[in-house]
Amino acid sequence: MTTHPRFSHTTRAHSFNTAAAQYAANRPSYPPALFTTLEDLAARPLKGAKVIDVGAGTGISTTLLHARGADVIAVEPGAGMAAEFRRAHPDIPLVRGTGDTLPLATASADFLTYAQSWHWTNPAHSLPEAFRVLRPGGALALWWNTSALDVLWIAAQAQRIDQYFEDAHPTEEGTTTKTEEGTATKTKKGTESHQRTPGFLAERAFKGAPEPPPHTHRVVRWSRQVPVDTHLANIGSHSAFLVLGKEDTDAFLAEERTRLLETFPDGRVEEVYDVLVIVATRS
Repeated sequence: MTTHPRFSHTTRAHSFNTAAAQYAANRPSYPPALFTTLEDLAARPLKGAKVIDVGAGTGISTTLLHARGADVIAVEPGAGMAAEFRRAHPDIPLVRGTGDTLPLATASADFLTYAQSWHWTNPAHSLPEAFRVLRPGGALALWWNTSALDVLWIAAQAQRIDQYFEDAHPTEEGTTTKTEEGTATKTKKGTESHQRTPGFLAERAFKGAPEPPPHTHRVVRWSRQVPVDTHLANIGSHSAFLVLGKEDTDAFLAEERTRLLETFPDGRVEEVYDVLVIVATRS
């Protein structure tokens, strides 16, 4: 069974352009401890550094890097996301481009950062490009907010999402599909077991690269409390739901609202994340 074009990697990658405002308003940010960890792993400060934030989207990570004192340039391929970025952050430079073909000079950056975006690239191209643009001693930093699956309600919700997509779009047994938090592998029993753990992502981050670079990684846990509507809008802003279609997405979110209010009767949801940060330094 082949993947329906609606669920293809390319279609999902471009889906955010029609939901940029929803993405900006509801996606989680990143904790200050993430950037302290990044500086520790890279053994250099962000303050005063030339940073290229690739796949910047609406600017969630770019603005935080800027606030740490970095000299940041954003790179974003999508027209909708770029328009939202420019509307919200007119003083931060933005160029259109992708991680596979960076529109940047050789040896021009101290950091290349990919917040929630490296998995949309092809490491066979994006890794050599990153090391081309980095100065000697510069750091390639990748990070993802991953759901803390040791939290019971989060694990249960992840299973419901897996099952919903299995029912809506069954895939051939044994196939593997890419998600925004890693890789989902279809099991022999017909359900998907999403490999969303930080350790799994760290192992897979450079799969397909000519030669995976030496790298280190660390996990930073954090949480945020948001209204149930924000939590549901966050779910709906993920590419799998954006391409699923409004009717099916609304049906899932309506049922999910009922389940969430059983767990959080005050209507405030505590989302818990493990941020995986991976750093590889150019020699």
